[in-house]
Amino acid sequence: MVLLVGSLLVFMLAIQGHYLNQRYAALMEDQIGQRALSVARTLASNPMLVDAFDSADPAASIQPLAERVRVQTGASFIVVGNRDSIRYSHPLPDRIGARMVGEDNDPALIEGAEYVSRATGSLGPSIRGKVPVRNGDGAIIGVVSVGFLASEIKEKIAADMRSNLMLMLATACLGLLGAVWIARRFQRAILGLEPHEIARRLQEKDAILQSMHEGLVAVNAQGRITLANAVARRFIPGAEDRDPAGQDIREALPHSRLSDVLRTGEAQYDRETWVGEQLVVVNRVPIVVDGQVEGAVATFRSRMEILELSRSLAEVRQLADGLREQAHEFSNKLHALAGLLQLGKVQEAIVLIGEENRLEQARLTLLQNRVHDPALCGLLAGKLMRAAGQGVQIDVDEGSSLLSELSVSGREALLSIFGNLLENACEAPRPAGCSPEVLLSFTDVGDSVVIEVDDNGCGVDLAQAERVFERGASTKGDGRGIGLALVRQLCRDLGGDVTLEPGEQGGACFVAVVDKARVTAPERMPDAV
Repeated sequence: MVLLVGSLLVFMLAIQGHYLNQRYAALMEDQIGQRALSVARTLASNPMLVDAFDSADPAASIQPLAERVRVQTGASFIVVGNRDSIRYSHPLPDRIGARMVGEDNDPALIEGAEYVSRATGSLGPSIRGKVPVRNGDGAIIGVVSVGFLASEIKEKIAADMRSNLMLMLATACLGLLGAVWIARRFQRAILGLEPHEIARRLQEKDAILQSMHEGLVAVNAQGRITLANAVARRFIPGAEDRDPAGQDIREALPHSRLSDVLRTGEAQYDRETWVGEQLVVVNRVPIVVDGQVEGAVATFRSRMEILELSRSLAEVRQLADGLREQAHEFSNKLHALAGLLQLGKVQEAIVLIGEENRLEQARLTLLQNRVHDPALCGLLAGKLMRAAGQGVQIDVDEGSSLLSELSVSGREALLSIFGNLLENACEAPRPAGCSPEVLLSFTDVGDSVVIEVDDNGCGVDLAQAERVFERGASTKGDGRGIGLALVRQLCRDLGGDVTLEPGEQGGACFVAVVDKARVTAPERMPDAV
C-alpha cells in the first residue's frame, strides 16, 4: 500500500509539476514579451526621441535617453535604429552606427506593426518588443527594439522552478508519510494481515462453514442475513439457488429468535424450534464488539438426527445387554455340559454341542449368503440375537437377498431402515398369550430395494395408517414415534416410500421401497495410466 500510494502520488506530482512548469515558462516568456513591447511603445512615443531623429547627431541624444530607460525598466538592451536599421543606441556604445542584427525589423519599418519577436541579435537569443517610431506627420522614421536575453529569462525561470520543485518534494514527502500512516492504521484494522493472508483465511473460513453438518446463519445489528452456509440454505425457502445475504431474517425464517438475541444480548442454547418442516435444536449467540451487540449467529441441527443418534446409542446398549444375556445363557449351557461330562454322559454332551453349533451356524450362514454388505449383515445378526434373547422369533424369508455393493450413504440409510422396522416389529403390542414372531424379507432384484417386515401383533387400523408415520405419533409413551417418521423420510429421500399393509400373520406389515441406484456404490473407474 505504501509503494502503491507513494508511487501514484509521485507520478501525479511529476506530471502536474512538469505541466505547471511548462505553463509557467510560457506565461513568463509571454509576460516578458509584453513588458518589452510596452517599454518600446512608451519610448517610441517620447517627443525627445522623435525630435532627436532630425538632429545632426541623433545618437548623441538618443543613447543617453535609451540607457536611462533600460536601467529603469531592467531590460537587457534598448536599441533604436533608423529606417535603414542603423543603430542610434546600444548597451555597448562601440556598436552604435552599425546595422541592427536579427533581420526582424521589416514588419515595424515597412508595415508599421507592433509585435514581439524571438531572434538572435548581437548579444545573443532574446525576446524583443518592436515598435515603429513616427514623426509628427505619422511617417515611419525608425524603430525601437527593447529586449530581454533568453539566458537571463531562463535563469529567472530556473530560480522560480527550484522553489516549485522544493514545494513538490515537500508535498511528496508529506504524502509518503500520510501513506505510511494510512497503511499502518489499515494494517491494525485488519489485525496485521497481508492481503493474500486475508484472502486465504476467507477461503478457509468459507470451506469450514460449508463443510459443517450444522446449519449456520449470521445476521448484522439490523437483523439482515450476512452469512448462511449450504446446510442452512436448505432450510430457507428459495435460498438453494441464490444467496440470502441482505434478506431480513424475519422474512427468511419467520420462527427465528435471533431478533431477541440482538435486542437482549443474551445467548440461547439448545432451544427447539421449527425451521420450515424440520424440528431443529438451535444455539443462538450474540456478536459483541466493544460492548455493543453488532450481530448474532445461530447454529442448528435437525432434532431427528440427534434423536436418531440417541436411538442408535440406545440400541448399542441394548445389544450389549443382549450379549450379556447370551453370555449368561451360554454359561448355563457350559455348566450343563460340565455336568454331563462329570456324569460320564459323553454322547449326550456331544449331541448338545452339535445342536447349538448347528443352529448358530445355520443362522449366520443364511445371512452371509443373502446379504453381501458386512455391516448390514452384522446388524441383522445382532438383531436376530437380541430378539432371541427377548423371546422374539425373527424368521428371514428364504427368497430374501441383498447382494448389491452399497455406497456409504446407502449403507447408513438401509441400516437405519432395517433397524427401525425390526425394532418396531419386535416391540409391537400383541394379544395375550401370543408368542412374538416377525417375518423379514428383502430383495434388490430389479431397480428397487424392497424391505418387508411382517409381525403377528395387534396391527394398526388402516384409517390411522398415515398417522403412524408422523413425528411423535406412538402408542409406546413419550419420547417415541421417531423411528417410522425417520424411515419415511429416508425412503423418500432415496426415491421411494414406506407403506403399511395388513400382515399375513394378522399384525402390521411395513413395506419400504428405495431406488436401488441411490444406495448402491458407483462403478469404480479404472486407474489412469
